[in-house]
Amino acid sequence: MQDLHGYYLEDLEVGMSDSYEKTISEADVNLFAELSGDTNPVHLDEEYAAATPFKQRIVHGMFCGALISTVAGTKLPGPGCIYLDQQIKFKAPVLIGDTAKATGTIEEIDQRRRRVKMRTDVHVGDKLVATGYALLMVDKRG
Repeated sequence: MQDLHGYYLEDLEVGMSDSYEKTISEADVNLFAELSGDTNPVHLDEEYAAATPFKQRIVHGMFCGALISTVAGTKLPGPGCIYLDQQIKFKAPVLIGDTAKATGTIEEIDQRRRRVKMRTDVHVGDKLVATGYALLMVDKRG
């Protein structure tokens, strides 16, 4: 069987970075609402959303969190890492049709505890829409 493991702790260096980009469709928002149970009408109802400060439906904030999780779980450090903590600040709304790019950048590595602190940012174009930090547990070789 092919080794499906991502980076091992020994392979990581401060400054390493990777990202994942997705254009978010109406179907994505509806499916996220169904999967998460978050049926807030600001995400699902055009008429309701028109009366909010955003004037239109917005993507769930935690959709950005899911994009960050994609980076951590599939790219850097990748398969095998365990998500321990995430702090996230939402800076601006993401709209249906926007292309959101989540980026993780390693800022600290604790070899003894097998922990990696990664800065996590989500951008739509040049605009920072979410920012924070993830703490991940990463396997050592052998």
